[in-house]
Amino acid sequence: MDKQVQLAMAKWPNVPHCYGWLGLDARGQWRMRDQRTQDMGGLGSKISHAALCGFINRNYCADQQGCYFFQNGPQRVFVELQATPYIAHFDPAAGWTLHTGVALHLCDSVGMTDEGNLIFESGHYLAQLDDRDLAVAMSQVCCHGQTAGDETILAWLTEAVGHLTFLFDGQHVPIRRVSLIELAASVPFVPSPARLRERAGTPAP
Repeated sequence: MDKQVQLAMAKWPNVPHCYGWLGLDARGQWRMRDQRTQDMGGLGSKISHAALCGFINRNYCADQQGCYFFQNGPQRVFVELQATPYIAHFDPAAGWTLHTGVALHLCDSVGMTDEGNLIFESGHYLAQLDDRDLAVAMSQVCCHGQTAGDETILAWLTEAVGHLTFLFDGQHVPIRRVSLIELAASVPFVPSPARLRERAGTPAP
């Protein structure tokens, strides 16, 4: 967390939290969600300013409930998640990295959803893979040590036939069937802090 952010938190400790206005999409892009977007349940406008995105990435945290937020000075800006709290990408130079720029050096487990999305778990990071990198990732999906073809993966998904692994940094990591709903409950993380707040009886501002 940036030093100036820590100082602002200490100086103004009671600034109200912000809900609904910031989102993270399934490609790791930050989204600004105005009131109309919130009312319609949309993703919002992509934030393209590199310095602002870097500031958000450096000050991205989670509370004890698993609600993720951007600490904007003294204010917590809670994030609406389209997928997982982090999104993974493949960088030809750095390998598997998170949307925040953190490199994934270890992988504890790999999950695959019914839709074919891959999800990495590494320490406290839970990251769905950007779909634009699925072609690269699927070349690392193996069956009996060999690259698994489309038919093998489809049979595993639809009929639970075979045993798949993901070749991560030279290590074969078993792939398991997962769903975002189950992961949100077990990790845990909260896809929509604004909705959680509303269910608790306090409407979001």
